[in-house]
Amino acid sequence: MKLLFILFFIFYISVSAQVNFDEYFSGQTLRMDFYHTGNKDSETISFEKLVEEGPWSGSKKNLIDDLNFGNYFVKVYDDSTDKIIYSRGFSTLYQEWQTTEEAKTVTRTFEGSVIMPFPKAKIKVEIDRRDRRNNFVKKFEIVVNPDNYFIVQEKIKPFKDFKIHYSGDPSVKLDIVFIPEGYTKDEMGKFHKDCERFAGYLFEYSPFKENENKINIWGIDAPSSESGTDIPGKRIWKQTLLNTSFYTFNSERYMMTTDYFSVRDVAANAPYDQIYILVNTSKYGGGSIYNFYNETAVDNRSSKQIFVHEFGHGLAALADEYGNDDTYQDMYPPDVEPWEANLTTLVNFDSKWKKLLEPGTPIPTPPEDKYKNKIGVFEGGGYVAKGVYRPTFNSLMNSFSSNEFNQVCKDALQKVINFYSE
Repeated sequence: MKLLFILFFIFYISVSAQVNFDEYFSGQTLRMDFYHTGNKDSETISFEKLVEEGPWSGSKKNLIDDLNFGNYFVKVYDDSTDKIIYSRGFSTLYQEWQTTEEAKTVTRTFEGSVIMPFPKAKIKVEIDRRDRRNNFVKKFEIVVNPDNYFIVQEKIKPFKDFKIHYSGDPSVKLDIVFIPEGYTKDEMGKFHKDCERFAGYLFEYSPFKENENKINIWGIDAPSSESGTDIPGKRIWKQTLLNTSFYTFNSERYMMTTDYFSVRDVAANAPYDQIYILVNTSKYGGGSIYNFYNETAVDNRSSKQIFVHEFGHGLAALADEYGNDDTYQDMYPPDVEPWEANLTTLVNFDSKWKKLLEPGTPIPTPPEDKYKNKIGVFEGGGYVAKGVYRPTFNSLMNSFSSNEFNQVCKDALQKVINFYSE
């Protein structure tokens, strides 16, 4: 088994090294929109449209994703040679919804979207999804001709972008775009100030403050008709650009949007690797999904911590380390090792943070005072109290009584920052 892993690793690295951006890609961005349809036990992915966007702002070096994060994986192959030339992991709101009670009795459709460098020749786009054993299984495939005249070339939602924090060429930086939600035209000045404030928040935290010169942050002047956001539980409905809402999956604090195409349309006005939606509300809430989008309320007293906590999800697929939420069911099977860096079921703990444990640290680690400031294996995480373990007694991914990421989370975040900025 170890020999097979080594051979696979060598093969994967060699494939990555062989991909030359200029050989296969034009320099622009291609977006593919699609739909997920199904229920708890089924999923169909169906094609919607292709959109040509602005210059590719992602890495031109790390075209093949070796992070192994995400519940889905998009793979792009050169159609004539069947050589993989681009890949990215991501997760979705649909896959999260499938673990809710509603999915047992209701069939729904959610929007999905991926971006890739614009190809010079025909490509094959494949979308894979992890099964229960965390093995990727192909769910969708399509051949794309870059000369297809049905590829949308207009800016669907044109708005002006502006720089908030600029370090250099987007292709060698982690680019974050701030999108306003629930800010009227008269509130764009407030949005600019909020952008500066939240950029400042980010650089208060490790490992972001140590990597300030590897990060660009952009904003987009995109007003809504009304201030705020939807709060269905209070029968409050607002006409906003992105249709965000509290009570996602009937969890009051979970604030997301199912209007993902609009999110992509607005984000396309600036270079970006990560989308962050700043919502003009003081109500506590937010949400985030890996390589999908991040969202936070801007005027709550906990907004700083919400903002950074959610970015841990969106940027590095960090899992929630608390164990007291019944919104989701069977998200982490006890006989499968989670793929997220900061959780373990002890099925394959050697692949996680075992090397960070001090000699003599018990596994599992009891919640005793002598271990509370150390790396350990503490029971409770991934929304359940038993059978799933987290690296530290407390951290920013667990509760806001902590105001920093633990070392396991910092290492994962640093790995992703490096991936985008090399």
